[in-house]
Amino acid sequence: MNYARVVSRSLSVLAFFCVLLPSLPVRAFPVDFGPGFKTQSVNVDGAVVSVTVGGHGPAVVLLHGYAEDSRMWKPLAIALAPRFMVIAPDLPGIGNSSIPSSGLDMKTSAQRVRDAVRSLGYTKVRVVGHDIGLMVAYAYAAMYPQEVNRLALMDAFLPGVAGWEAIYNDPNIWHFRFHGPTPLALVTGRENIYFAYFWNDLAADKNRSLSPESRRDYVAAYSRPGRMAAGWAYFVSFPNTAVDFAKLARTRLRMPVISIGGDKSLGVALGAQAKLVASDVSVVVIKNAGHWIMEEQPTATMAALTQFLERTR
Repeated sequence: MNYARVVSRSLSVLAFFCVLLPSLPVRAFPVDFGPGFKTQSVNVDGAVVSVTVGGHGPAVVLLHGYAEDSRMWKPLAIALAPRFMVIAPDLPGIGNSSIPSSGLDMKTSAQRVRDAVRSLGYTKVRVVGHDIGLMVAYAYAAMYPQEVNRLALMDAFLPGVAGWEAIYNDPNIWHFRFHGPTPLALVTGRENIYFAYFWNDLAADKNRSLSPESRRDYVAAYSRPGRMAAGWAYFVSFPNTAVDFAKLARTRLRMPVISIGGDKSLGVALGAQAKLVASDVSVVVIKNAGHWIMEEQPTATMAALTQFLERTR
């Protein structure tokens, strides 16, 4: 099989679906982090990035992953708000952000998020990313190192950095290559079954994973027209992201970096990759946790993040 041709075809199909609906309504799913937070729309690069902002102090940018949106950060945002200005965007194409006509990849999304953050008046930030948000966070820090004071990478991997192929090519992780018109037809109307695989099988214990309410809300968000294809575009971009990150990784990050992952997931593998791309790395492996560390082990995960973000050096 000519994989390059398959990737090119999938990109064309996904681009077609995305172009059909580039201006879906913003704020279709209100983000309610509670008093002191507000959600606003920021126009950047022909797209709209929905951003929830609140708190006081140094700015912290929180980037969610696939099968979720910015609402995953609510508990952490509330905990950080007394000491930090929390900025929680929906990634382009996901949640309440619009679907761009092009550029649903890690580097372009990092550029759009960074431009949205700067338009809010923040030029020095701490960046946190989970899952594909981790990849956007790394791109943000690697492309704009003078603007990022600290970087937190949470349970995923870095395409293009040694060790990534074993994860990407693992036959048990089939969803990276599940995209295009036929998968879309199969998933449409069965989004709850599709996402249950992520929330159950990628957790250490499916009963300690996402709540029924969160599952319902995320299924509704990703079931809107064009949204499934937009989310899949990030998976389609992995081969190109690997090329981009291999180049970026030639310059090691100098800001403090923390890797946080589950012991039943990618905690160890991510820690090893982080040490290859940065000079000052702390590795935290959360016990009894799979991929959904914020939901499976919230106390330990939030403690590790908060301690890291609060350090002055």
